[in-house]
Amino acid sequence: MNESPRFALDHLVVAAASLEAGADWCRRVLGATAVPGGRHPTMATHNLLLGLASPRFPRSYLEIIAIDPAAVPPERARWFDLDDPALRAAVGREPQLVHWVARTADIAAAAQILRDAGHDPGVAVAAERATPGGVLRWKILLREDGRRLAAGAVPLVIEWADAHPTDALAASGVALEQVEIAGVSAALATSLGVRPGGGPAALAARLMTPQGVVTLAVAPLSNDG
Repeated sequence: MNESPRFALDHLVVAAASLEAGADWCRRVLGATAVPGGRHPTMATHNLLLGLASPRFPRSYLEIIAIDPAAVPPERARWFDLDDPALRAAVGREPQLVHWVARTADIAAAAQILRDAGHDPGVAVAAERATPGGVLRWKILLREDGRRLAAGAVPLVIEWADAHPTDALAASGVALEQVEIAGVSAALATSLGVRPGGGPAALAARLMTPQGVVTLAVAPLSNDG
């Protein structure tokens, strides 16, 4: 599938109670080892990464994210609903897919597309994290309340600077084959570069792994918009 001129799937987000729990989940469920990513000082989170490159999603990856216990608590709500008590309880039992991120070369135009579709993505915020290969910088659309739109079907939107995380990720043996979103219009799903879904999950992703096909899905749709 060709990348949309405005959007392309960038990465999937799995939330975990800790990076140790996330790393164990990755080995156990996907049969692969995630590598250290870095820290997000603005959000007091940190992450692990795993490449998911496939012909359909050539620059995709998995982000395993957790609240950083060593960081100063942020002055705003964390992204991906990570401050929500119900979500924290759920990922405390088992890491789970919670959201996805779409990249764009024009974050202002992308934000307008989402607003025209009836979703308020928030405002563009500059962020960065240090990596062994240098500092990664980006802009990302964030809401002040940190809430996932359409229960995670509507992505956060990111505009990277020069470097991209997949530039430094080796092949992992895991490939992203298909992504579906539900609870949004088919037109919006298509413009985001993924398939409209008809199932109960707001977001579902099918991966080919060393352990066979694995499907990850968020919790059933709520009434969030």
